[in-house]
Amino acid sequence: MSSSDYLPYIQAAALALAKRKDDINKLNVFPVPDGDTGTNMSLTIETVVREVAALPESASFADVRKAITHGSLMGARGNSGVITSQILRGLCEGLEGITEFDAPSMAKALERATAVAFQAVRKPVEGTILTVLRDTAQAARQAADEKKSRDEALRFISEVAFASVKRTPELLPVLKENGVVDAGGFGLALLIEGFFRAVTGETVELPTIESISKPEPQVAIEQIDDWEGSEYLYCTEFLLISDDLDVDEAQEFLGGLGDCELLVGSAPDFKVHVHTNDPGMVLSYMTDRGQVSEVHIHNMSLQSQERARTLQEQDGGVTAPLQLKELGFIAVAAGEGMHKILTSLGVDYIVNGGQTMNPSTKDLLDAINAVAAKKVIVFPNNKNIILAANAAAEVSEKPVAVVPTKSVPQAFSALFLANPEAGLEENARAMSEAIKDVRTAEVTVAIKDAKSANGKPINSGDIIGIANDSIEVVGSELGQVTLELVAMLHGDEADTLTILAGDDLDQEGFDSILQDIEETYPDLEVDAHRGDQPLYPLVMAIE
Repeated sequence: MSSSDYLPYIQAAALALAKRKDDINKLNVFPVPDGDTGTNMSLTIETVVREVAALPESASFADVRKAITHGSLMGARGNSGVITSQILRGLCEGLEGITEFDAPSMAKALERATAVAFQAVRKPVEGTILTVLRDTAQAARQAADEKKSRDEALRFISEVAFASVKRTPELLPVLKENGVVDAGGFGLALLIEGFFRAVTGETVELPTIESISKPEPQVAIEQIDDWEGSEYLYCTEFLLISDDLDVDEAQEFLGGLGDCELLVGSAPDFKVHVHTNDPGMVLSYMTDRGQVSEVHIHNMSLQSQERARTLQEQDGGVTAPLQLKELGFIAVAAGEGMHKILTSLGVDYIVNGGQTMNPSTKDLLDAINAVAAKKVIVFPNNKNIILAANAAAEVSEKPVAVVPTKSVPQAFSALFLANPEAGLEENARAMSEAIKDVRTAEVTVAIKDAKSANGKPINSGDIIGIANDSIEVVGSELGQVTLELVAMLHGDEADTLTILAGDDLDQEGFDSILQDIEETYPDLEVDAHRGDQPLYPLVMAIE
């Protein structure tokens, strides 16, 4: 079989999960809202689909297993995503040497997946995705012992998976108390069901949460604010590249600094996940032992409040009034990637806008009123929006401060200084001071003839580099203009370049530019992301 023969099965599993991810997101996530379980699991599987789809037609089954293992580790999001990656890793290890996909091979693969997943979690909890996984492995072994056919075994395993999900409230008191099933377990059952349907060719309606519930108590979708009272505030996760990491020592360190700690993978590629009050200490420890990338730090308190607000809106406002937090954040931005980054940094509400899309004072005032906070800080992220933000602040009934950011990267730097213990004025003052050290620039395409700051002619269609609110660089190639712009911004004290790719710059082109920058400035730390902003292929900031 070629790699394309396996892809439809993986795609079907991914689709089954994606169709129910919003339902999964509404379930209780134990022990704290660690991102959105359905979204995190779905994003993890989507990365697997992309990596397998990129394999050549001639790829072997070993290549497919390697792509699944690597893709799931690199794309793992949140606690649930990391555990999912370990389940897939175990499945691939268990399928090594298999020549026929039958009940015995399923049993071997699921048993290995169970061993790997349980090993990854230092303190396994019954009534979670791990319980559902172990039950499906036992079902697979029973199917093999009873000599069931491939399709019979898959059907039996799928049925057992949903039955196991149904039992999770009996094993985990917090689930029973709140009338919900385990979110991760339900996601795993959906993955199995989607795979089963694709392999057997059967048309089966995907079960809903209600269809697997017991009459008493009813298992239903319900928002649970279970972050309240948690000891740790920040969900911290990232990739670590290290050839000589002492895994046992690192796990002990993580366990001493937080909980829900996971360190998975093998040299040189590791995935790190922990809930902690000191993400900086975690990152400092790991950077001493390797290189980190894809850093995501989520404020779980804000995440929980945002989830509650969203569900309240979906339910027509019938849920109980939300408890207002002390300080909320609003940012103006365009581009899905920028939205995701800002949200991960703690922004409560994003107003879509930016260059050529300036929101009105009313748009900003509506956003201020929508945030479940007593006081609000606004990041306009564009010089043309600062006045409107100030106007909204003046007429708002809530106390509002405007941090005069002129670009989204300036908001990134400001948000890193957010201090929930400090007041509105203290936060705004510290943030306003911090953005003074952030030099920003943009690269775009000229839409008409003009002249640069130094008088050089500009023709429509030229690539132009903008810094300090003026056109400083003109050229015909995006990469060359970018390098010249970085050279202008780079100073003796600059050590970090944040660079965001626009929606019309493909990943190959972005990677090529990043390589040129890193070769030209080897001492400059480059923090690259997909911003997916319109009109500007690149937005940059140096500090």
